[in-house]
Amino acid sequence: MRTDIFARLDREPEPPKIEAPRMSRHRIALFGGTLAFYLAIVVAVLVSSWLVALDWKVMLFRPYQQWPELHAFLDYYVVLGQRGPTAVMIASWLGWRSWRQHTLRPLLTLGCSLLLLNVTVGAVKLGLGRLGPHYATRIGSAEMFAGGDIFPSGHTANAVVTWGILAYLATTPRARRYLSALSATVSLGVGLTTVYIGTHWLSDVLLGWAAGLLILLALPWFEPLITRAEARVFSVREQWRQRRRAGTPAPAPAAADGPPAVLLPQSIASESVAAEDGGPGHGAATGTGQPSGHPGQGTRSRAHASHPVRSERTPVAPAGSRRPPHAERTPRGNTSPARPMTGG
Repeated sequence: MRTDIFARLDREPEPPKIEAPRMSRHRIALFGGTLAFYLAIVVAVLVSSWLVALDWKVMLFRPYQQWPELHAFLDYYVVLGQRGPTAVMIASWLGWRSWRQHTLRPLLTLGCSLLLLNVTVGAVKLGLGRLGPHYATRIGSAEMFAGGDIFPSGHTANAVVTWGILAYLATTPRARRYLSALSATVSLGVGLTTVYIGTHWLSDVLLGWAAGLLILLALPWFEPLITRAEARVFSVREQWRQRRRAGTPAPAPAAADGPPAVLLPQSIASESVAAEDGGPGHGAATGTGQPSGHPGQGTRSRAHASHPVRSERTPVAPAGSRRPPHAERTPRGNTSPARPMTGG
């Protein structure tokens, strides 16, 4: 019985073919506009423009002190932007979809998007090295190239990508609209929550939204790679199945018809084993009268199982005397010849 994860997939009906999104002119225009917005924010922060002044105003306003009643709820809400918990939740849902739709595309698309997120956002974070509001050293400064890692906001970019992938993989226009609204609401709330708590500048959140949207818009360019990876995985799976079938031993042939085996008692069986080994008393046990070590003993012992055992034979009384004849001994009851009388 098969127990691999693809066993149930082979019994499910083949679903309709799901078309992957293409890089249309509309999508290319959105990608170009988002990229320009991304670069404008980076330049505005680098030159310490009005955007940096706005960052300081919001930070000094301290929203977490203005509305402290929201703090307990938002501490949990911001988890929707953390990479670990959200990746587990979305991967579970997409794994179920892959199981039902006979395709690995949902999981591979999620993995590709998270890989792009880690590479692009992580590189910009480490390259610009901006410090967060809690570690700022000089009021009005952009705090760039100071060894930080908060620009752009990773929570915000992760929320855009992780929840937006559901809309990207939607199979109907209606589901795509609803999931797009849901992902936009969640990512917007996560970004503003980080500003409320004071872990990010407002410009960090703006750049995080742009970074996540760029990844979603660029995914159609990676669809051919995802398709080849899926074909490769299924090819390896088929090769593994063939090797498994080749290594399965063939069923044993049915036993040939023959005389039924006779079960020996334990005492008789032990005597037979001793006889095969050339033990003492073999000649007397087998009734052959041959000394141990006779060349025919092994053959007779192995053939012993196909004949009735001695206990099942009809006892026959031997005729005559069991003593061997003696040349110098006369039988009992016979009178000896008269000895000659001498001397008289």
